[in-house]
Amino acid sequence: MGAVDTPQPRSGGGKKGKGFHRPKRRVGVRIDMTPMVDVAFLLLIFFMVTTVFMTPQALEINLPPDNKTPMQVAESKILQLRVLGEDRVYWKRGPKTDPWVRTTVAGMKDVLKPLANNDAIVILLNIDRDATFDNMVSIIDQLDLANLGRFSILELTPADKAEVENL
Repeated sequence: MGAVDTPQPRSGGGKKGKGFHRPKRRVGVRIDMTPMVDVAFLLLIFFMVTTVFMTPQALEINLPPDNKTPMQVAESKILQLRVLGEDRVYWKRGPKTDPWVRTTVAGMKDVLKPLANNDAIVILLNIDRDATFDNMVSIIDQLDLANLGRFSILELTPADKAEVENL
């Protein structure tokens, strides 16, 4: 723990000068730091063990079973989204004869607002390789906020890209 060293008397009993002079005696104090280091390591281990680390936020995707039979869906229940580079999004709902409408990733919330909480709607999300990952995540977040959980993510084919780029 701690120890106090007492000073040793001086040897050589001669007087040095006139008058009475008492020599200064210094008491040496030595503190053992081992218990404090032990407590510091115990506290460090305690905080490391009890700390709750933040779990990484992951996007949960439920994949369909590997079934080769196609599922029939009415055209009026399909919303097609085509995401291109430079924050361009084209969308169309209904039959193939309906025109494509251009919007931005931020403007998708206005498109999805009337469709919110509709379990019958199926979204086909075609994403171009030039589109950023952030755009895809933003659109999926907007689909989640609108409570539209039935969607498919597909790669945008060159033919589909040419169809909307001419608009």
